[in-house]
Amino acid sequence: MSVTVKVRRVRPSDLPLPKYQTALSAGMDLLAELPEDVTLDSLERRLIPTGLSIELPPGYEAQIRPRSGLALKQGLTCLNTPGTIDADYRGEVGVLLINLSKERVVLKRGDRIAQMVVSPTVQATLVEVEVLTETTRGQGGFGSTGVGR
Repeated sequence: MSVTVKVRRVRPSDLPLPKYQTALSAGMDLLAELPEDVTLDSLERRLIPTGLSIELPPGYEAQIRPRSGLALKQGLTCLNTPGTIDADYRGEVGVLLINLSKERVVLKRGDRIAQMVVSPTVQATLVEVEVLTETTRGQGGFGSTGVGR
């Protein structure tokens, strides 16, 4: 399935647009549109600009997710994950990164910093009721299904 997403550069840039790295990739890589290198100290977080704004069709969202390689190799991940870009948002796409390693991490212009997954959405209608349908699990919370034991 494919959908068209309009993209606008927030400022002039020679960086390529986000793209899928393989034919079956779910997410396209977002690049850091930085005027100069940014250093993230251990446990420091920063909103990293991409230089892009997007126009999603109604019924779609863009999810911002960490890149597994950055998380494994450098300890960088996204906060507010997955971050949601709604179809009516027209501002610059930013990536909220945090350095969970003990070492400083330097981000350079054009670094691949996150993935963006475009996904269909459904808006729910909430109906207040007095009683919910019973299930085997009932009110069991985290770990109540025995997964991971």
